[in-house]
Amino acid sequence: PTITGFLHLGGLRTALYNYIFAKKHQGTFILRVEDTDQNRVVPGAAEGIEDMLDWAGIPPDESPGRGGPAGPYVQSLRLELYQRASAALLESGAAYRCFCTPQRLELLRREALHSQQTPRYDNRCRHLTPTEVAQKLSQGLDYVVRFRLEKGVEPFQDLVYGWNKHEVAEVEGDPVILKGDGFPTYHLANVVDDHYMGITHVLRGTEWLASTSKHLLLYKAFGWEPPQFGHLPLLLNKEGGKLSKRQGDIFLERFARDGFLPEALLDIVTNCGSGFTEKQMGRTLEELISQFEVGRITTHSALLDLEALPEFNRVHLTRHIENEGLRQRLVKELQGLVELVYGDQQVDPDVLKKEYVERVLLLRKGHISLLKNLVSSDYSYLWIRPSVSRQQLQTISAEVDEIGKLVLGLMTRQAAALTVEELNKDLRKLQKQTRETKYSSMMQLLRLVLSGQQHGPSVAEMMVTLGTKEVCGRIHRALSS
Repeated sequence: PTITGFLHLGGLRTALYNYIFAKKHQGTFILRVEDTDQNRVVPGAAEGIEDMLDWAGIPPDESPGRGGPAGPYVQSLRLELYQRASAALLESGAAYRCFCTPQRLELLRREALHSQQTPRYDNRCRHLTPTEVAQKLSQGLDYVVRFRLEKGVEPFQDLVYGWNKHEVAEVEGDPVILKGDGFPTYHLANVVDDHYMGITHVLRGTEWLASTSKHLLLYKAFGWEPPQFGHLPLLLNKEGGKLSKRQGDIFLERFARDGFLPEALLDIVTNCGSGFTEKQMGRTLEELISQFEVGRITTHSALLDLEALPEFNRVHLTRHIENEGLRQRLVKELQGLVELVYGDQQVDPDVLKKEYVERVLLLRKGHISLLKNLVSSDYSYLWIRPSVSRQQLQTISAEVDEIGKLVLGLMTRQAAALTVEELNKDLRKLQKQTRETKYSSMMQLLRLVLSGQQHGPSVAEMMVTLGTKEVCGRIHRALSS
């Protein structure tokens, strides 16, 4: 990746397919940072990308942070290598020095646009004689190095798009491979790095497909064996347009901050694409690796519906809650959220106990999309006691005291093992002991006593979650208020 900003979903998808491919074939997944355009480099972006790959659960085997046998993994630290490669191409005649000024190039661009043509360099300096080159060098003129494009490119087999070739010499001017500041362009740096790092396969965005013939000409000029290329179709929004970066709504930091699980993001970006036997929500990384086949990637764009992400997250959150080890991490996270949101409202220390928080998670499993849902106002009754007056309760039923006594009696009898199913049956039986209160009114009354709210989980579930002692305490308080 270039380090011009944060890692977004498109970058994550490319990294993920490379990771899956490498692991599927017992290979090595390498993160190499492109920073050859120094004007666009954002400080800290390289570390941010690596941090986000770690967060997503797809850490590179070799990278700027981890090091490795083929380092350095930052292109600005490999300038000598590119300059040597450029000198070799100048020596063989496959490249030449271009002394055209930025002003002349801008004039060419404007003329092309004026005549409704695609701007391209006219290869003027390609025809300079050795004497003319020596003369310009002696005058101390600035220059760049350009690669001599040849006609008649050979077709190559792309892992995704099949046989391909682009006659680049017919539609492009000779490309710059080494800039005036001594930095290479993408074309030279990546060819040189892939060779020296022993890269066997490159999976990258389809926007580079048309440049691949150019890169293969460079490999040929060096006499090197190229890697195999696979170009991934675009990742678009559900309407088929570009993913919006406007409000940061496709950057990984935002999803991490909002509490989405990395597994849900990996699942949704592969689910909307291809490369797997079938579309199936809820796949783990291990399942993605075992099911992946590069030949199954189709050439049509992947349409990403981010409105479906909460549902993907709900499925993965449910799996985390069901797994003993993963559940303990969620318990700690939820305890922290409760302290953060309700800490200044004198949270009873008991609500931060592991057993209580775990009970909340297990009973709400499958009902919540994000862990932070449990600290929203809808669930405030779990962490702070509601303030309910006897007067409020009497507007629902005149039998407040009778219902309170019946439920208190039930709770003391049931103390041993409360289950939602048993409580539901017992509450139905209790209602029959009232004189005139309907079942729905009794539930409404109890819901208000326990939560101070009119909606939420079933009354039985609330009672099981809160536990006998807390339920009895809330009923006593409401009756005596």
